[in-house]
Amino acid sequence: MIHFNRNRHRIIATVLFVLLIGSSSGCQISLFEFPDIHLPGGNNGSPTSLPDQPDDTTPQNLPTAQVTFTAILPEALGEGETLYVAILDEVTGLALNSNSYEMNPRDPQTYSAAVTFPVGSVVKYRYIRRTNVQILEDSGTDSSIRYRMYVVNGPGENRDIIASWIDRAYTGATGGIEGQLYDVNGGAPLPNILVTAGGVQTITDSAGRFSLQGLPAGTHNLVAYALDGTYKTFQQGAAVAEGRQTPVAIYLEAAPTVSVTFNVHVPENTVPGAPVRIAGNLFQLGNTFADLRGGISAVADRMPVLVAQPDGRYTISLELPIGADIRYKYTLGDGFWNAEHNSKGYFVVRQIIVPDNATIINDAVSTWGAGNSSPILFEANVPPNTPVGDIIYIQFNPYGWTEPLPMWPIGNNRWVYKLYSPLNILSSFGYRYCRAGQCGSADDVETMGDSSKGRLVTSSVAPQDIVDTITAWAWLDENSPGSLVGAPVTVRQNDFITGVELLPTQHPNWVTSIPQAMQNIQALGTNWVFLTPTWTFANTDPLILAPIPGKDSFWNDTYRMTNQARGLNMTTALFPTPRFTTNPDVFWASASRNASWWESWFNHYQAFLVNYADLASQSGAQALVIGGEWVSPALPGGTLLDSDTPSGVPSNAVDRWKNIVSELRNHFRGKIFWALPYTEEAVEAPLEILESVDGVYLLWDIKLSDSPIPTKQEMSSEAGRLLDNGIAPLSSIIGKPIIITVSYPSVDKAASGCLPDGQGGCLRWQELNPYNNDINSLTRNLQLQSDIYEAILTAINERAWVAGFVSRGYYPPTILQDKSASVHGKPAADVLWYWFPRFLGLQ
Repeated sequence: MIHFNRNRHRIIATVLFVLLIGSSSGCQISLFEFPDIHLPGGNNGSPTSLPDQPDDTTPQNLPTAQVTFTAILPEALGEGETLYVAILDEVTGLALNSNSYEMNPRDPQTYSAAVTFPVGSVVKYRYIRRTNVQILEDSGTDSSIRYRMYVVNGPGENRDIIASWIDRAYTGATGGIEGQLYDVNGGAPLPNILVTAGGVQTITDSAGRFSLQGLPAGTHNLVAYALDGTYKTFQQGAAVAEGRQTPVAIYLEAAPTVSVTFNVHVPENTVPGAPVRIAGNLFQLGNTFADLRGGISAVADRMPVLVAQPDGRYTISLELPIGADIRYKYTLGDGFWNAEHNSKGYFVVRQIIVPDNATIINDAVSTWGAGNSSPILFEANVPPNTPVGDIIYIQFNPYGWTEPLPMWPIGNNRWVYKLYSPLNILSSFGYRYCRAGQCGSADDVETMGDSSKGRLVTSSVAPQDIVDTITAWAWLDENSPGSLVGAPVTVRQNDFITGVELLPTQHPNWVTSIPQAMQNIQALGTNWVFLTPTWTFANTDPLILAPIPGKDSFWNDTYRMTNQARGLNMTTALFPTPRFTTNPDVFWASASRNASWWESWFNHYQAFLVNYADLASQSGAQALVIGGEWVSPALPGGTLLDSDTPSGVPSNAVDRWKNIVSELRNHFRGKIFWALPYTEEAVEAPLEILESVDGVYLLWDIKLSDSPIPTKQEMSSEAGRLLDNGIAPLSSIIGKPIIITVSYPSVDKAASGCLPDGQGGCLRWQELNPYNNDINSLTRNLQLQSDIYEAILTAINERAWVAGFVSRGYYPPTILQDKSASVHGKPAADVLWYWFPRFLGLQ
């Protein structure tokens, strides 16, 4: 229903001021992803930008310098094609607010264009080939170029070699750059530094190491950039030869910080009490350095919130690095939605080069709106069973679903959000509501799933007040089914593990949910939390295993999560878990797996583990878990995951694994566990490797029954048989603790050990994780998951040699009573709540 009641707007604004003042930091925004879009001046069918904008926010007091961008093309342009250099805006969004400059030919494959910037600017840019559409460049591994970087120290020329374009496969030879970064004072290695050359990017590990692959032969501009600006940006040319790796050692100088105070006057129509944030290009200003939905990188969940002053201003003081190039804007949303505009309707992006003395910046927001459309006020009335602590988000669908925005609470299960902009580029668009920013999973039941178009709204010159009543949430029952039968529990020794393992996917907007999730986990009686930070196998040949921002967790986030768990008196372990762009089966099958490839694989995996061994050591984690289901092809005598085909693993694999464990012990003094899959055939135990670790983290999702409706007694008996016949002998042989870790989705047939994929095969339990599409052929069964947990715990209760029990796949952001293996908010969590404290003698 749509109303046009101006008085009602004023009533809601008053309530907002009362409820939000002093607590606006609790209103968080999720992240964007930018699918194909068609905007004025752009193309249809590929990411694009708004029409080029006049740069009227460049500071007037900074000296400027002209930079000539020269691009060397892989082949001459076709008829009717032109080349542009696009200067990107990372605060609004890389695909949303670029300035493109047409380049002029020097010869058929060399083009140039001159652009003026303030001295001290760190320019982020890429090249675009325009026909009737925009075609972006990519690397020699056919990976998209996010952006290149150039530091403006004065007038100069910047020469780039373009490897390829996204519409063409690259077939030429490439090389790479490998090196390490150090602090110039003391020589300590520097982690978490963004390094880029030729548009290829990576982030240094705990040893300061980096590898850039897929670079065509020639000289590339190598840039090292601290995500938080705490080190001065490094820039130097680096020559790359075909088939060779250029070694580089870089020494960075720390940048001291100074206090910068931002004061801003906001428009009169700003909703009183609504959080005003500052969005910027540094990590501490909300930048995730990731390609998130909507082309957005700066995320409100991580943005500083300004404090309202009695005189109507908003203010914040930040410690910022001297000399840092700061791009920023003020917003009631993120860098795109509800961000400030100028009087002409263009996005505003401000810039300062941080001076060497404390500074006060006085700004004024001209308008939150753009164009003639009036703001739209959305009000959602949510069901009484909405979990306490859940923030309600609104998600917009102008060209496909974007990332959701947090709404503002006004009490009595009512939430509002006032949308000001950019309504000038929207006419009719969809919207929907969700919990905790988990749109696509924790949706309003009437608009659930990514195939939904949502509710429809049309922008108007008249103010609109849209009131919606949410009748129910997807995957959230009014009364959870389940029954729990009390049983006597044998108290274990103090070192018995009652654990929860988090799902190895950490979206940047999880940062606001983790504190509550840790409290929920602790309330189960958990004494250990297993965090699962990831890197991504982004390429097979050449092998690339590195963190991808937005997909893999930041070092700082994992460190913070460790401290949050420890603050609740829970012991923390890290289980580094690689991600795959396809799936592990395809990864192993498509790899060359020759001698040089295996050498690279072991080196990459060791660097991955050492990185998190260092993090575990620095953060106070007590254990490190290595291995897993996916790693079996790299074990002695390994075969591919989906067949009996030999993997070709080297004959010295045992020695390589022992060397990895030995190197981990040089970095970490805690326990090292081996994650060992328990298959129906046998426990595939590499005994020589198990001798070098401190215990076994047994991955258990094995068959417990063939019955379509198994009883707890039947499953408990089978679990006991498996423990006695399959695991107890291993325990006797190695003489080390064995921790049972389980992952059973809450669906029918979960106890069968094989979830049918409809093609005669079995699904991996991870395919039912909340961020994946629902599998309609499987029926949700919360009670069966609970019964499985109770059956296994009953069997463990009778076997004193079992050293612990861990529930895998816990989904932290919110309660989802879905089909996944996560027990968050399900009857299986009640089983843990009963058993865990009793194992520990607390009840």
